[in-house]
Amino acid sequence: MLDQWLYKRVDNSALIVFRVIFGFLITAEAWGAIATGWIKKTLLEGDFTFNFIGFDFLQPLPGDGMYYYYGLMGLFGVFVMLGFKYRFSVIAYGLMWTCVYLMQKSSYNNHYYLLMLLLGVMACLPAHRYLSLDVKHNPSLKKISMPRWVYIIIIAQLWIVYTYASIAKLYPDWLDASMAAQLMEARKDYWLVGDFLQQKWVHWCIAYFGILFDGLIIPALLYKPTRKTAFFISIFFHLFNSFIFHIGIFPYMSLAFTLFFFPPETIRNIFLKGKQFYTGNEIIRPKYQKPILVFFGIYFIIQIALPLRHWIIKDDVLWNEEGHRLSWRMMLRSKGGIINFKVIDKETGLELPFNHREQLSRKQQRVVASKPDVIWQYCQRIKEDFAKEGKQVAIYVDCRIRVNGGDLNRLIDPDVDMANAKWDYFWHNEWVLPSPLKKEKRKPPYATQILE
Repeated sequence: MLDQWLYKRVDNSALIVFRVIFGFLITAEAWGAIATGWIKKTLLEGDFTFNFIGFDFLQPLPGDGMYYYYGLMGLFGVFVMLGFKYRFSVIAYGLMWTCVYLMQKSSYNNHYYLLMLLLGVMACLPAHRYLSLDVKHNPSLKKISMPRWVYIIIIAQLWIVYTYASIAKLYPDWLDASMAAQLMEARKDYWLVGDFLQQKWVHWCIAYFGILFDGLIIPALLYKPTRKTAFFISIFFHLFNSFIFHIGIFPYMSLAFTLFFFPPETIRNIFLKGKQFYTGNEIIRPKYQKPILVFFGIYFIIQIALPLRHWIIKDDVLWNEEGHRLSWRMMLRSKGGIINFKVIDKETGLELPFNHREQLSRKQQRVVASKPDVIWQYCQRIKEDFAKEGKQVAIYVDCRIRVNGGDLNRLIDPDVDMANAKWDYFWHNEWVLPSPLKKEKRKPPYATQILE
């Protein structure tokens, strides 16, 4: 039964077409970062970047280095699209993308994390066995079929992403449509649709359509009677998100994934009319069957477990951010804050002049004003900078934040010396004050909000 389910050969048209689209999109992602100024705003403004904790060695290349870096990454994307040195190209892009992902948190986005995972998955798939330069140079690589487990891996990954995205929306500020209202408030100046997006009924539709779409789209695409309807709904949903939220290639990547839900013959007839359609139904067990099963078994256990970890961490993830990343919690809240740093010379007891705005970009200032892990990182940076001047310092933080337009509340214990505070990557940090979210009443959206 397992052999039939995993190793039965099926037509590979969907995977081949997806590889071409995938390569085009990752090329657009890399070269688009250059064209739109994203590299400058995110990686080059400011004296350093806030990397994932433990990856301090990952910092932007000096000068124009990051432009060349992204240029090369885009070239690898072209190679993926063309199927040229496919495995090397997708692995190279994946490693470069992972480095950039871990390099900065000022523009943290779950879609960036998903792309990192997909690059790893695509490196394991035989996506270059047809319509590729690799096949042209080495005809023995040519295949018109693939194992069924390719479908299973891709659909399982998508199901995890969408399911957790739906579950994450099941909290009061989303269920009463107030979060949707804040999201649309930030887009009131949009041409043509700005006023329309401020209607209350639109907010309610956005809130509950989002929950239902994320929770039901994968089953609806899998079920033949609802597949076409789900496909057209998916087109509307993702194009709406692209226009309203400007979230890069993700909406188009999501639409490309629908290739795997339609019959292979349909995909072949639309996109690859000259390709022979596979009907052999062979069962071919891979040489390293058990290691492959173990690898993907562990992979999916991790994918299922990571989004659940905030439930075993003390307090509210909306407040303390602990367990937020890598959990498919996107566009769920608005956060903004006010922060000041008090630097004390331990030898003299005097306060030293310090202004964080002189060192950080505007984007970094917004992030450091509301994220406990970034605040801790920055305090360690301040400590190191003063140490280079021969001064041992204590650092005290006055930070107050709003969540979803609520009250302004103190986030960090002002009596804790953050220069000597410890960071617990996996559990709660006691210098983060308890959440007041269940006790407070919401106020209008905060002017310096960060939407995530």
